[in-house]
Amino acid sequence: MITLPPIHIQSSRIELLNAGLLRSDGRRPFELRTLAINFAPQGTADGSVTYSHGLTQVRVSVLGPHEPKSGTRRETFHDRATLNVEVQLAPFGVGERRRRGRGDKRLLELAASIKSTFEPVVQTHLYPRSTIDIFVHVLQLDGGLLPACINASTLALAAAGIPLFDFVCAIGGGVHGTQPLLDLTTVEENDVPSVVVGVMPRTGRVTLVQMETRLHMDRFEDVFKVACDAGKVLWSEMRDALRERTGDLVDKLGAGPGMVVAKETEET
Repeated sequence: MITLPPIHIQSSRIELLNAGLLRSDGRRPFELRTLAINFAPQGTADGSVTYSHGLTQVRVSVLGPHEPKSGTRRETFHDRATLNVEVQLAPFGVGERRRRGRGDKRLLELAASIKSTFEPVVQTHLYPRSTIDIFVHVLQLDGGLLPACINASTLALAAAGIPLFDFVCAIGGGVHGTQPLLDLTTVEENDVPSVVVGVMPRTGRVTLVQMETRLHMDRFEDVFKVACDAGKVLWSEMRDALRERTGDLVDKLGAGPGMVVAKETEET
């Protein structure tokens, strides 16, 4: 009789939070990932931004307000503008190698969430019978997709000169055991109950709360509070990036030939 040696199978489950309260990527429970914002122009878009939050990267382009297309004029409103949101997912940016078309249910739900978030924020009453297009391209995904799309859309709308009542800053959170976590990665989103919160930091209003998993009421309150505080931190970073971009535009306008002639005239 042949005796086979025992087979030791190691679990593939990643330890989300160790005894030292460090997560799988080395962050603390309330620590956010690195944020990068690039306002490089994209084609004929009136406003565009490439927003990177950790390994998640999205590019948002805003066109408008403009006259609606002939086939969609009956969907417009006489007293306000219509928001049109489209989301595309790059097949090389996610783990599953499956091309998702515009009719994909997941992308349609994502677009609907973005639209419902910005309808009370954009001052649509200033542009009746017109359309504002928001095109979202997901280039890389590692958790926090909806918050990244919302934050990038806020910056792209502001860069396009669309009046907003306030910024919208969104962040995801969850609970591991009894410990709240902020800014979840894909591994954490798949393993802990999570919620996405979108806040308007200047007014203190909440424009989005989305939860796809069950979460105890007591734990929800803890996550909600830290998510609102994190929204103010994101607001500071987004506001500084937008101010820097505006300052660069003002400097470039000041360096134009018209300004040089004006300065020479004043000196003489």
